Amino acid sequence: MIIVGGGPTGILCGWECQQAGLSYLILERGALVHSLYNFPDQMTFFSTSSKLEIAETPFLSHHARPTRDEALEYYRRLVLDNSLNMKTFEGVNQVNQNDGYFDVKTDKAHYTSHAVIIATGYYSQPNRMNIPGESLPKVSHYYKNPHDYISKETLVIGAANSACDAALECWQKGAKVTMAVRGEEINPRVKYWIRPNIVNRIKEGSIKAHFKTHVKEIRESEVLLEKDGKEWSISNDFVIALTGYHPDYDFLRSCGVDIEDDGDSTPVCDEDHLETNVPNLYLAGVIQCGMKTHRLFIENTRDHGRKIVDHYIKKHSIATQ
Repeated sequence: MIIVGGGPTGILCGWECQQAGLSYLILERGALVHSLYNFPDQMTFFSTSSKLEIAETPFLSHHARPTRDEALEYYRRLVLDNSLNMKTFEGVNQVNQNDGYFDVKTDKAHYTSHAVIIATGYYSQPNRMNIPGESLPKVSHYYKNPHDYISKETLVIGAANSACDAALECWQKGAKVTMAVRGEEINPRVKYWIRPNIVNRIKEGSIKAHFKTHVKEIRESEVLLEKDGKEWSISNDFVIALTGYHPDYDFLRSCGVDIEDDGDSTPVCDEDHLETNVPNLYLAGVIQCGMKTHRLFIENTRDHGRKIVDHYIKKHSIATQ
């Protein structure tokens, strides 16, 4: 097995292969659990540590809901203690199937395998607004730390968990925060302990919010907004555009995976054994959601590795250890 992606799901798939006696290699474009590494520094998970446990390894944390740093330590320990076969900072560029085998080309090497699991998630592909100024240095589609934004006019675009967390943290550390929200309110799915806080900060005026509003253009020292056909500009130093993320569709299509025309651009994947329309090519984890990224999380994809390994073993009548 070649496993593309070294996040929690990719790690779990590798562990399941190891338990079954299958040879495998996990390939990760960045650092170990690269997406989690790029989460906000002070992030707390919505799920409890027990629901994030994988590979029969206890997840110990100081509180019921673990922090980003505790998660990084957990996955480091899991990989090292199990001696999982993983190569980090080696990105997969091409996957081709020839005569029942897969040729997997990375930026460093060339591998051959009987099967491939794609477990790349979606965090590396931000939903871009495709507006003038989006490529300016002051614009980021990720949020790490509030320190850069102290005393600065900071526009946060979005109203889901990431946007609300960023707006609150930046305001608490001294930024002048404004939010631009396409909908009529803060997303109802925002964490239950965060939503009342952000709603109250908006009500009292500590954080400015423009609802039913679109960002039309980002300029060096201002941002152009639009609502109901009316345009106006606000002064601005930084833009944190937390507009969501999506799977790497170009990569999936290059591998031969079909994409459903269902409004959510869902990759074709059997829900029972997770094989795609390409024989012996599987999808694991949140990448299966397409654009509906809120549907799957670590906690409800923990059986994906076992499903794939069981199906592959049964399909090829492999005797396991």
